[in-house]
Amino acid sequence: MASATENHSIQFHQYQLADMGRVRVRKVCDLEDREVTQSEIGKGYEYAKDQVVPISDEELSDLPLPTAKAIEIQAFVPLESIDPIRIAEGYYLVPDGQVTAKPYKLLVQALSRSSKVAIAKYAWSGRERLGLLRIRDDVIVLHAMRWPDEVRDPAAVDPPCVGGSDEEIDGALALMETMTRDNLDGPEFEDAYTDALAKVIEAKREDKSLPEVQEPDRPEQVLDLMAALAESVSKARASRGEDADVHDLPEKQPAKKAAAKKATRKTAGRKRSA
Repeated sequence: MASATENHSIQFHQYQLADMGRVRVRKVCDLEDREVTQSEIGKGYEYAKDQVVPISDEELSDLPLPTAKAIEIQAFVPLESIDPIRIAEGYYLVPDGQVTAKPYKLLVQALSRSSKVAIAKYAWSGRERLGLLRIRDDVIVLHAMRWPDEVRDPAAVDPPCVGGSDEEIDGALALMETMTRDNLDGPEFEDAYTDALAKVIEAKREDKSLPEVQEPDRPEQVLDLMAALAESVSKARASRGEDADVHDLPEKQPAKKAAAKKATRKTAGRKRSA
């Protein structure tokens, strides 16, 4: 397994602000009250407060499971049948020698011609895991997956029960259509935060003034959702060099006369009582 992704974020260390001395985390034995080396450290499971069961790396690699030394394919399913929330980091799989080269290539060709992905089990880092196998440029990609009980029930979020009108939904769809892209290529999909942070670090290193902060657009309180959607569509079209005039948003329906009269009576009543 070779990592299929890279982390390009800027990493920080901890320092004492007075003298900028590095602050490190040291590993200390509770019983002997001394710092221990990495060669003295192993894994253990706390069965009880006074009982720890040691587990070696060799014992973990020799678990009595068929997935301990191999990736066992369990099923083939359509990719769209898998909730993306269960898909985690990805790894490129590399065939281990000439013996595995032919079955590796066979799986690549079979998955490439089908509309399915493979679901497999494998053991790694002290536990059995569930994985998804797919093809990317003739290479098998293994995505770690979360077990069903590792995904929280969305009912715990308890979203507000507020719906939109048909006109507002049509306006949202018009905005989505305006912002639809064929791919994720472009500067808007690049990591601007890391670039800005690198400029700050470089400026401080050279004892220069920090880059000016660009204030983001802060929309005012949304009082008319249809007007806000129309403005968003206009901005999206203008940013893409298209006609910024909005013609396809539905017109907001006028309020019913009965409701207007009722509101007038309430207002008049308030004036009389004042």
